[in-house]
Amino acid sequence: MSDVTGAATAHATAIFLEGVSAVHPAALMHKNVQPVPGGIQIAGTFFPLAPGAKIGIIGAGKAVAAMAQALENILSDYPLYGLVITKYDHTLPLQHIEIIAAAHPVPDAQGVAATRRLLHLADNRAPQDLLLFLLSGGASALLADYPEGSSLEEVQRLFELLLKSGADIHEMNTVRKHVSGIKGGQLAKKIYPATLCTLILSDVPGNDPHVIGSGPTVPDPSTFADTLTILERYALVPQIPPALLEHLRKGLAGAIPETPKPGDPHFSHTHNYLTGTNTLSLEAAAHKARQLGYHTEILTDTATGDAATLGRQLAQQAIDWQGPTPACLLIGGESTVQVTGTGLGGRNQQLALAAGPLLQAYPHITLLSGGTDGTDGPTDAAGAVVNAAIMQQATALHLDAQAYLRNNDAYHFFEAAGGLLKTGPTQTNVMDIVVVIIEAVSF
Repeated sequence: MSDVTGAATAHATAIFLEGVSAVHPAALMHKNVQPVPGGIQIAGTFFPLAPGAKIGIIGAGKAVAAMAQALENILSDYPLYGLVITKYDHTLPLQHIEIIAAAHPVPDAQGVAATRRLLHLADNRAPQDLLLFLLSGGASALLADYPEGSSLEEVQRLFELLLKSGADIHEMNTVRKHVSGIKGGQLAKKIYPATLCTLILSDVPGNDPHVIGSGPTVPDPSTFADTLTILERYALVPQIPPALLEHLRKGLAGAIPETPKPGDPHFSHTHNYLTGTNTLSLEAAAHKARQLGYHTEILTDTATGDAATLGRQLAQQAIDWQGPTPACLLIGGESTVQVTGTGLGGRNQQLALAAGPLLQAYPHITLLSGGTDGTDGPTDAAGAVVNAAIMQQATALHLDAQAYLRNNDAYHFFEAAGGLLKTGPTQTNVMDIVVVIIEAVSF
């Protein structure tokens, strides 16, 4: 954190961090995976292991290093091998599983090479081996590939356009699935007929498995037609690289096969388990808030929409609060930002900055918005905290909050005024948490 002080800020931070801690992969993996005689049990289902069988562990996402590390500990009596791909600066030491870092949220050549190696490893497993796939948010970029006739540079351009468009995660991942040979259930299709178990940490509102990480091991209900509709909705079609647009049009015409759909027999040996969610995180945060003496209410775990609009709505909701105080309101989900400026920031910082001007006259309210992965946009901050004291400091420094908001430059606003929330990589990822503290007001 910055040097901003105050009990409300300290409490909001502690509540946020408790929510993050509750969904750390070490705890989640121990809860869901146990060695038992003759095999292993995953989320209550027994999977036998023949003599000489090994457990292959592959995966991608911001949390897979901690997931893999926990599984190495849990399954230490079994021979293990594998490869996982995570974001730069998110690696952890592993003994039996190789780990490769690559770029996120826009894929890079390292991600392409790592993905090819992961596929090669999966293809060369022994028939009796059990394959575990670890999936968390970030996999859409870290499982990097591109259609035949296209290039990495063209996919990078598409990802950049999507990230700035204001499209939500469901829409972005629908597009990503249809320019990939891995996403949208296609990884499971490649691995069939081997037994495949996917352990999932959800970073999407609603926890739809086919959306998380672009659903590489689950049936995909979306289509090429859906993809082109989304690109048209955000006026991106004229900006799409020609080879990618041609690929999508061929898919629409049936010249390229669709992603595998529900009912496809290639999923008959695939098992998908949701192991961590934003709801679990919010429940732990609520428990901490109550311990600190707050009347606590979880408003939602599926907040979506424009970050600035959501920030203003939450600030107004706090201002209008008629319930008991001191209160703590908790919100989970994932907002979006349509980037039109040239500044630096992320959706959580944008949300907090939009709330700031409304809270300037209400010193009893503090709002914190942070990403549970410790990273908000292309910054080193998880998010930001805002209250009247920070806004008064901004006024003293002649910082125009609205100008910074329009320029998508919340990071530099909070860097100057105070309020950046910095946790470093948390090794987990279950979307965002907003903590609103409403202190008692004496008249």
